[in-house]
Amino acid sequence: MGESRRGLVIEDDGDIRELVRVVLTQAGFDVSVATSGSQGVDMARQLKPAVITLDLGLPDIDGFEVSRQIREFSDAYIVMLTARAEELDTLMGLEVGADDYLTKPFRPRELRARVAAMMRRPREVGPGPEMAGSSQGAAPHMEPALAQGGNGQVPLQHNGLDLYYGSRTVALNGQELNLTRTEFELLYALLESGRTVRTKADLVRRLRDEEYDVGSYISDADERSVEVHMGNLRKKLGDSAAHPLWLQTVRGVGYRLAPPVS
Repeated sequence: MGESRRGLVIEDDGDIRELVRVVLTQAGFDVSVATSGSQGVDMARQLKPAVITLDLGLPDIDGFEVSRQIREFSDAYIVMLTARAEELDTLMGLEVGADDYLTKPFRPRELRARVAAMMRRPREVGPGPEMAGSSQGAAPHMEPALAQGGNGQVPLQHNGLDLYYGSRTVALNGQELNLTRTEFELLYALLESGRTVRTKADLVRRLRDEEYDVGSYISDADERSVEVHMGNLRKKLGDSAAHPLWLQTVRGVGYRLAPPVS
């Protein structure tokens, strides 16, 4: 089985570990398991999994630190599994690189659905614009200027920012940025929408790969997770919330692309 379908379960509770292993196996993954944080970091480095489920309360180092270390070398989707219901713990997990979270006890069907939505997004990250492949069309409301990129790929451009969808790369003033795939998807959503406001609920659905409002439940915590990912993205861009160049917050609604600099 290809590397792109490899999963890693980092969990010290035997029953939950086996449950998650079965769920991912049924979803078509070649699954490996780790029972501690340090073992999980080592296995993530060796196996290069596409998806990692990560327990927050591990016996040696906690899930926050594990996620932080894995993010230094991996762009795998990380789903944090936590028995703690506090919003602060959830937000901390997202801030250190987790893409999503589930609170224990969780429904196996929900875990499988979350993972399936992640895997419908492109996984490969190209080495840079010069190795780019196919181009991606723009949405009707997009306002950023388009310019011809390397090897025929067309980037989305705005105020010195270049996003190449085919190679999954983003560069700011020529310097490539290290974004998680969730951050990439959110930035792409804003760039393709231009000055059209994207609500937080809309962006949650985008991350779930739901093209339309299909009536799925979106909680306050789901919308708050979008805020955290946007905050992380803003930091990496060096953007200012007060005077934004790229990410403009529409208070009480959502986000849109900041006006172009003349």
